[in-house]
Amino acid sequence: MASRPVLLVIAHGSRDPRHAATVHALVRQVRAMRSGLRVETGFLDFNVPSVQNVLESLAAEGVRDVVALPLLLTRAFHAKADIPSVLRQAPARLRIRQADVLGPSPLLTAALERRLYEAGLSPADKSSTGVVLASAGSSDPEAIAVIAEIAREWRHTGWCAVRPAFASASLPRTEDAVRELRELGCAKVAVAPYVLAPGFLPDRIARGAAGADVLAEVLGPAPEVARVLLERYDAARQPLITAVGA
Repeated sequence: MASRPVLLVIAHGSRDPRHAATVHALVRQVRAMRSGLRVETGFLDFNVPSVQNVLESLAAEGVRDVVALPLLLTRAFHAKADIPSVLRQAPARLRIRQADVLGPSPLLTAALERRLYEAGLSPADKSSTGVVLASAGSSDPEAIAVIAEIAREWRHTGWCAVRPAFASASLPRTEDAVRELRELGCAKVAVAPYVLAPGFLPDRIARGAAGADVLAEVLGPAPEVARVLLERYDAARQPLITAVGA
């Protein structure tokens, strides 16, 4: 019986050391949830090891099957272009399948609520609290549409209102969404960063949340996020396993 494919988590990377530390904490959570699964981490930029170096090391060890999982919340440029380009440069002996990005997922919405409650809200606050769903932003219309749809669906779970906001590339900004929810009459306003790790754009979200009552932490190593990683891995590995007759 063939061994399980290696899970290669592909993170963007950042000059901010908090980014890599958070990625590694999330990967540790994944390993804890799936004993025996080999999980490696590679970065597209700024941090080591690079994705290419990890792939070369795996090939040199004799690994055949890899599931490459983009540590991304939306399917934008990195998932559509950058990561496939890097994977095409992998050693020929590797059989690689690229998993889907993490979002959208009900588990991620649950992680957002976990962070809001950890920041001081309670379920009793839902009906009187407006939430800003603050993402990094993208020039990709598909990614923007996904964020807007998540906000619409989340609103139906009982919040006073939910508004999307973006730290770059798109509007509105976090501070504008906070202001809109105040004008709408929500008793409280909370900002929920829909980002995985700290860094430049999450810091911009935090600055934009100055007028809010509550600012949640980034998703980070929330157990729900780790579960999504494993779901995406399991979905991606099935064709690989079938192909090798396992």
